[in-house]
Amino acid sequence: MSGNAPESESQANYKKEAAQYAVQFIESGMTIGLGTGTTAIYATRRISELFRSGQLRDIVAFATSRAVWHEAVKMGIPMLTEDLPQAIDVTIDGADEVDPQLNLIKGGGGALLREKIVAQASRREIIIVDESKLSPQLGTHWPVPVEVLPYGWQSQARYLESLGAEVVLRQAADGSEFCTDQGNIILDSRFGPIADLEGLAQELASRAGIMEHGLFLTLVDDLIVAGAGGIKHLKRQS
Repeated sequence: MSGNAPESESQANYKKEAAQYAVQFIESGMTIGLGTGTTAIYATRRISELFRSGQLRDIVAFATSRAVWHEAVKMGIPMLTEDLPQAIDVTIDGADEVDPQLNLIKGGGGALLREKIVAQASRREIIIVDESKLSPQLGTHWPVPVEVLPYGWQSQARYLESLGAEVVLRQAADGSEFCTDQGNIILDSRFGPIADLEGLAQELASRAGIMEHGLFLTLVDDLIVAGAGGIKHLKRQS
């Protein structure tokens, strides 16, 4: 969810370029995490092409959402079951906003809980974005998606407001209440530029009824950015 303008043709091309670049780090025999969203789907398509042509062999993948699982199965990618029986070598995913320290806001597609589970289970997390997703400070351009139980959700909305957020209950395209793969709802919480990311993350994690939040801190290993000046590959400083 965002007030951003519709994607331009150049943005779509940048996303494809970033995805193509990231897929070079996938090798035969790997277990691969498949991200959710318009950027990550380009990577999934490229992985499928390489697998079907025989350039990638003996791979298996794990999806960050049911929608991605269905798409990957259609593309012929072998998939793991949802209990995640083995560790993930590399995950390629997108992001809604990225700060200079490679912290992220994710969850615009509604899969933040599953995406964070996969990121934490991955040996290497590669994030691909076009340059419009770069930000001097998280919260400048995007709200923080917060996934909450439907039970008592207005209590969580009031709690988020007490932390300084403007809260909007996310709706589906048809105007109905948006529902995650886990049957939860999302409160898009606009804090503005967030000065204390760790502090806010701890506040959100401590609240019963909040299942997960869209602040992804210190989880990224590589950031691939595509833009008018070409591809930039940044690595998180340990």
